[in-house]
Amino acid sequence: MVGKGSTRHNSRKFHAKNTDPERSHLNVEYCNENIKDVYHELFDDALKNYNEKQTRSDRIIPDYYEKIRSGKQEKPFHEIIVQIGNRDDMGAVNWEGEVAKKILDEYYRSFRQRNPNLRVFSAHLHMDEATPHLHIDFVPFTTGSKRGLETRVSLKQALAAQGFLGGSKRDTEWNQWVRSEKEFLSDIMQDHGIFWNQKSTQEKHLSVEDYKLQERQRDIQKAEAKLEEVQADLRSAKKRVEVYTGRSTSRFTLRKEAS
Repeated sequence: MVGKGSTRHNSRKFHAKNTDPERSHLNVEYCNENIKDVYHELFDDALKNYNEKQTRSDRIIPDYYEKIRSGKQEKPFHEIIVQIGNRDDMGAVNWEGEVAKKILDEYYRSFRQRNPNLRVFSAHLHMDEATPHLHIDFVPFTTGSKRGLETRVSLKQALAAQGFLGGSKRDTEWNQWVRSEKEFLSDIMQDHGIFWNQKSTQEKHLSVEDYKLQERQRDIQKAEAKLEEVQADLRSAKKRVEVYTGRSTSRFTLRKEAS
């Protein structure tokens, strides 16, 4: 599952109604770093290089985390929630819950190695709810970018760097990655005698007209994103022309005055 992410809830700074505080001591906190510190670690050098190249003060980025947080193109971080079974067949208070805990623990301990472009900063295994589950919060990043910061936030490019290049509209980088992670988790489950019952996860059936409308909306979103990139390139080119024209005029004036 994909969650909105609440590191305060994950670390039990507060308890929701579905938690049992008396069992919270059974939870496992793998890491719980400040996300702003992680942004400094990942992006400060690239941000400095980017800002030094800017000739206009309005293009300088004072705080990269705030830029991403207040923007619309990328999320500051992503969260996945990994769970095996449900409260009926993998209840946290039963022996099956202990098996689930071992599987999830093994899954997480190799997560970073499998996903070098997903910087994990918060990870918690919860045993104080109905079913054991794992929260993993990460910042996806890419390096060697030719636009913007050389190292920047990008889920799409982070997964592409790990070999998930996407395909059709229903076979995105994210979908490929999720399948790969589920298959890895399934291998661990089998080692513990648990097998994956793959239930249908197909989207609700759409009428032909609704499907066409949905695809049209996706095409429009992609076109709008492409237009924004082109407009940014045009603004940059216009600025370079203005700078060059200004320099040419200055040289002409100097020669005229000298003669």
